[in-house]
Amino acid sequence: MRKTMVLVLGMLAAMAVSAHDWPAKPVRFIVPYPPGGGTDVIARIVQTRLSEALGQPIIIENRGGAGGALGTEAAAKALPDGYTFLFTLSSHTINPLLYKLNFDIERDFSPVSLIVSVPQLIAAYPGAHIESMQDVVAMAKLQPGKLAFASVGNGTPSHIAGELLKLRTGIDIVHVPYKGGGPAVADTLGGQVPLLMVTMPAAMSHVRAGKLRALAVTTRRRNPGAPEIPTVAEALQIPDYEVDSWYAMFAPAKTPAAIVSRMQKEIARTIELPDVKHKLLEQGGDTVGSTPEELDKVVKGELRKWAELIRDAHIKVE
Repeated sequence: MRKTMVLVLGMLAAMAVSAHDWPAKPVRFIVPYPPGGGTDVIARIVQTRLSEALGQPIIIENRGGAGGALGTEAAAKALPDGYTFLFTLSSHTINPLLYKLNFDIERDFSPVSLIVSVPQLIAAYPGAHIESMQDVVAMAKLQPGKLAFASVGNGTPSHIAGELLKLRTGIDIVHVPYKGGGPAVADTLGGQVPLLMVTMPAAMSHVRAGKLRALAVTTRRRNPGAPEIPTVAEALQIPDYEVDSWYAMFAPAKTPAAIVSRMQKEIARTIELPDVKHKLLEQGGDTVGSTPEELDKVVKGELRKWAELIRDAHIKVE
């Protein structure tokens, strides 16, 4: 009873908050992945200048575990008072289709804004003698089931990128899941796996050093940080191929609309500041921004798209 009363009082307090007196104390960003990962890096790039715009400190709370589910659940169950937000990536729309979760991403969250788009990079070990995406398709068709690609784990955007490539081209390549980008990159550098699919920040330093050969990015348009790398869509003439590893912000459901709107506007201003934009670009990030309605449309669209892919590719995780 006491717990219910506290929750009700908290909800009433949240409803009373307006954008005029918010924020009156530090704001918490839950990042559902460990420190040092891509989501954490992007969040910290945005943190300082967004904090200045809001006039309050922003505290980043890393809650890694269960592929992002633990931190996401904590955000879903937080009070909707405008002092807790979820800073996450596009696995947000994949995990619900592969795992049994204790929350619903559509019911339990209010979209705030897209922030940045970071492509998956398809790269090859130079010793594999793969020069282009056309070579990947040709080799895979010559020897079905022989060519392998490393990903950062089952059910991740890099895994999804490989499965979508298989479906759209009809090739048979073998998925080799790793526990993170570091091990996947290391084994590709060592020649244990000929192909790699991973977010650009994890691999571009090796590409620029000549230790990996960049073949394509998985977004619909070329990345402004590396415009010389073609997209999969243009390299293989597959117009509907796209896997966008976006980063975005969500609020617990029922967070006051005025606060969501204020946060969205401040994010839009912050990510266009020259220093922030430059740092994001260094990470392979293409600033996008959005309205809450546009982010909601992305979430709904990807839930449908990935559900079809997971069904057609028979993707299952343990």
